[in-house]
Amino acid sequence: MNRRIRVPQVRLVGEDGEMVGILSTPEALAMAEEQGLDLVEVAANSRPPVCRIMDYGRFKYEESKRARKSKQKQHVTHLKEVKLRPKIEKHDYDFKLRHALKFLAARDKVKVTIIFRGRELAHIPLGRKILDRFVEDVGEFANVEVAPKMEGRTMSLVLSPKAGKQQQQSKPASGTRESKPAAKE
Repeated sequence: MNRRIRVPQVRLVGEDGEMVGILSTPEALAMAEEQGLDLVEVAANSRPPVCRIMDYGRFKYEESKRARKSKQKQHVTHLKEVKLRPKIEKHDYDFKLRHALKFLAARDKVKVTIIFRGRELAHIPLGRKILDRFVEDVGEFANVEVAPKMEGRTMSLVLSPKAGKQQQQSKPASGTRESKPAAKE
């Protein structure tokens, strides 16, 4: 940039992007200073090196602004895990299902794991049935990325969110209990 350019000649590009031509470095620097701008080396490996007349501070600011904007649009997908047991009750199952749906709505992958202990290993088809029901329940919002498979004492599968689907989080109405009628006086 500016006086740090040590080569005798440079190919100069104007502020508007128009090719000026091959000039000596002092001439190009004088043109940049005359316009109140900086002489910035754009392509150092070409012969002669390509330099451009620009406002370097503004260029760096806009570059960082573009980088921040593109970073905002990125979403890092995490792998969340939901652990189940073969003897899971309905409420516990529904609770785990709601958590999995919340993770999928946040565009994260979900690993559903069933852990077998002791004599439960004799009932592997029951665990498979629970996983199949889980897949059926989240089917509208997720795709099965890794099919259910047995690994030691655990059976697991991985669900990924469906592209373009956003789950509507419905909150239960408060005060769902029935209130008793007022006593007659």
